[in-house]
Amino acid sequence: MSILKVPTLETERFILRPLTVDDAEAVFAWTGDERVNTYMPYNTHRSPDDSMAWLKSLEGLENEYQWGFVRKSDGLLIGSGGMRHRMDCDKWSFGYNIRFDCWNRGYTTEITKCMIDFIISQGAKHIIGECAVENIASARVMEKCGLAFTGYSEYSRFDGSKTYKSKVYELNEGE
Repeated sequence: MSILKVPTLETERFILRPLTVDDAEAVFAWTGDERVNTYMPYNTHRSPDDSMAWLKSLEGLENEYQWGFVRKSDGLLIGSGGMRHRMDCDKWSFGYNIRFDCWNRGYTTEITKCMIDFIISQGAKHIIGECAVENIASARVMEKCGLAFTGYSEYSRFDGSKTYKSKVYELNEGE
């Protein structure tokens, strides 16, 4: 296990950079929104203090990269996401979360492709993504990023309050 240095990455429209505790107010714009939270494993944040606590927890993450997504056109932090090495199966999984007013603009696909390209450049061979069956938009993002549907599973909220049936997608580099 190791704490990874999160590099700054860039796409045509975004800068992906490490998150800091100074981002709490901006982060609350999506973590506190029930619409964004519908299929997320975390509970909706009730205040920027919840977002601050989450940001502080990122400091000790092992085997995981977490980025904030900053839109170049106006400098707005619109979301966050990351790549995590799953030691149990030697695969990298990813996740993302963006403000509701930024949905349906191709942002998530552009950002996710960047994260996947980065992790492949670091030697990753197997990438896995998962989304709730009802989350058609996330399924499309995974397909647009080159992942193939491989089956069904389920995941639960961190507090166990809800379980979602899910679709699993995978990318096996070099196969």
